[in-house]
Amino acid sequence: MTNEQRYSDQITTMTRDELLAKIQTQLKPARFAHVQRVEATAVRLAAKYGVDQEKASIAGLVHDYAKQRPDQDFIDAIKANQLDPDLLNWNNAIWHGVVGPVFIKAELHIYDEEILDAVRYHTTGNRFMTPLAQIIYMADYIEPGRDFDGVEQARLLTDQDLALAVAYQTKHTLAYLIANNQPVYPKTLATYNAWVPQSQLD
Repeated sequence: MTNEQRYSDQITTMTRDELLAKIQTQLKPARFAHVQRVEATAVRLAAKYGVDQEKASIAGLVHDYAKQRPDQDFIDAIKANQLDPDLLNWNNAIWHGVVGPVFIKAELHIYDEEILDAVRYHTTGNRFMTPLAQIIYMADYIEPGRDFDGVEQARLLTDQDLALAVAYQTKHTLAYLIANNQPVYPKTLATYNAWVPQSQLD
């Protein structure tokens, strides 16, 4: 996608360049560079798997839109929008995905539910994810700036079988949380149960 790219008016009246400018006001340079790498990865995967490339571009760019907001913004949004009160027991790692669409709708005026769901699920996963949501989940995990044990296998699987890649990421994320005595968000467990046991992962 070039900066001059015009998106479908049904999704947003902004050009890509205008959307980038708004996102840049919310993110530090390293995070801003990350979302552009996720976008590029997502657009490539969308082309491969027959998914709307405009939606992949937008979802990739906005997935971390709320990542660097103050905690109080999330707390206020959870209460004002009557979201699940259990969210108050979590933190930015969960909030920026699950609550992020509140800010995307209010500030960017993007209302496409498929895009918003891709944002909601990009860290926790979900029992059901559209191909677009699967793409954003994986693009965030495997973008070129990522460097962790297993990332090359994740990249290989993503290019071979999107659902299998989702299972791989979910399994490895859960294993990481357990190994580091971290709390597990309930939706992550539901994602594991939905995607991993029947996946035939090695």
